Amino acid sequence: MPKVSQISTVILRLRYSSSRRLSNGGFNFVARSYCTSDPPKTSGPLTSYSKLVEQGRLQHDPYQEKVASAFENLFGRLENFEKEMEDYHVRLAEWEKKREEERRRLMVEEAEKKEEEGMWASMNKHGQKLLGRWVLGRRQMNVEPGVGKWVSYLNRERKLDSIVGSRPVIPQAPKGLYIYGNVGCGKTMLMDMFYGSTDGMIRQRQRFHFHEAMLKINEQMHKYWKENGEEKSTQYRISSWIMNLPVDEKVKEWLAGEEFYKQQLQMKHILPAVADKFLVDQKSSKKGASILCFDEIQTVDVFAIVALSGIMSRLLTTGTVLVATSNRAPRELNQDGMQKEIFDKFISKLEKHCEIISIGSEVDYRRVAAKNSVENVHYLWPLNNAVLEEFEKMWRQVTDQYGGEITSATLPVMFGRTVDVPESCNGVARFTFEYLCGRPVGAADYIAVAKNYHTIFISEIPAMSMEIRDKARRFITLVDELYNHHCCLVSSAETPIDELFQGTAEGTLFDLESFQFETETEDSRLRRDVLAEGSISATGSPSSIVKMLSGEEEMFAFARAASRLIEMQTPLYLEGVRFLHPYFHQPK
Repeated sequence: MPKVSQISTVILRLRYSSSRRLSNGGFNFVARSYCTSDPPKTSGPLTSYSKLVEQGRLQHDPYQEKVASAFENLFGRLENFEKEMEDYHVRLAEWEKKREEERRRLMVEEAEKKEEEGMWASMNKHGQKLLGRWVLGRRQMNVEPGVGKWVSYLNRERKLDSIVGSRPVIPQAPKGLYIYGNVGCGKTMLMDMFYGSTDGMIRQRQRFHFHEAMLKINEQMHKYWKENGEEKSTQYRISSWIMNLPVDEKVKEWLAGEEFYKQQLQMKHILPAVADKFLVDQKSSKKGASILCFDEIQTVDVFAIVALSGIMSRLLTTGTVLVATSNRAPRELNQDGMQKEIFDKFISKLEKHCEIISIGSEVDYRRVAAKNSVENVHYLWPLNNAVLEEFEKMWRQVTDQYGGEITSATLPVMFGRTVDVPESCNGVARFTFEYLCGRPVGAADYIAVAKNYHTIFISEIPAMSMEIRDKARRFITLVDELYNHHCCLVSSAETPIDELFQGTAEGTLFDLESFQFETETEDSRLRRDVLAEGSISATGSPSSIVKMLSGEEEMFAFARAASRLIEMQTPLYLEGVRFLHPYFHQPK
């Protein structure tokens, strides 16, 4: 068992600043980089990989080198692509502005023409009141109901095409990469090397793990519905340009009806709308190329297939460069055949826009690195008095070093939800296993904790079994998020890591709970609306999911969690915490 002096030496290296603000509920990720003494510097992925091999920090692997070379080729094409996309977005903005101006002009001309032809001669003196009801967002009469309004809309769009011209042609994007292979073979490491190399080169870029991406999609869908579906929002858009027009009130009413019909059409295509804002950097006034790095891509249920298919397809079509990792080849992601037609279209598009590469190595390099490192210094076991005493000593020493004042905190999650932190001190937090995994919480809660605390103490972790299968599922998700945010984990556990996940012979431990969207009302409504958009029925999907996750899938989850727990104890991982954890990138 390690001594507290060994442990505190590792942890106290992380000290950076004792004054930090808790972040909000956004999803900002700092990509993992494999460096030790200096902040990451921009260099090609292959160069970074080769240097780490030369320094003895990585063991050379021909499969990894092949993938690093593929990333290097992609990296070399991005600078020119960024310039092409900057020019494209300038032309696109000009085209969109001109088209909107012409659209409004055409609508006013149409309305005035209808007025001259006496179309509204039958309207009585209460026209002003009718318009007032439009402004209040109430349902009004349709001047051209049904097919007529749709035909009118299409004719107007055709006129706009002839007046303004077609949409600017988007530059051809470099092919992205889809990397798949076994646990610990280096997929995430290589992707993060690539992501780090694009810092300062590409403005619109994001890196998500599956859990975080699904929560981001859910958040954006909720925001879109709130902004576009509420009566107050509709009132604002109508009044902003129609109400002040110097035209007859009857004309304004017709224009309001046409505008509202356009908004209704847009609401039927929510996934493309969400995709268009998925990678947007709100702080940047200039748009260019976009990159999406997606770790551990999965298709765990019908909602995931539909949402990911709609959003990814849109992003690929509009020039986003996709880099993804997975345990499976693309065609093997949906082994149970859920929504096969939608899935096949998505995979065909993915194969068109991405180079598919397998890392064929059977070696779990996280374990190799751990064997070459010093004794495990912050995974303490078993749960005896000596371990508990060491755990308490370590907590006191670390919190004293960071200021000594231990307080509670409340973190924002989603949809107004919060998660309480019982004990914390300037970036360090403490929990029991039961508190984090014994309650109905999910990925959003763990992301909030992982983002705000660089060092997390978790005590009394039991051996996992079917008797506590729900807790085991949550713990796997918790480990994923602590690893994804590059947290330092200090824990006391009942067993060694390799004996922690038990009970698979009795049944599965892994299910979809970790992918829930945290509020039953929001979850069911958003899932229902998205499935309805795709004319999809979720009937029968639970049994299909159980079948899909009854064997190999949960074994991947167990192996990944154990592998990550091992890597999180290595010096290479720990030395990166102070550079890579979001806490150290927040304003003072």
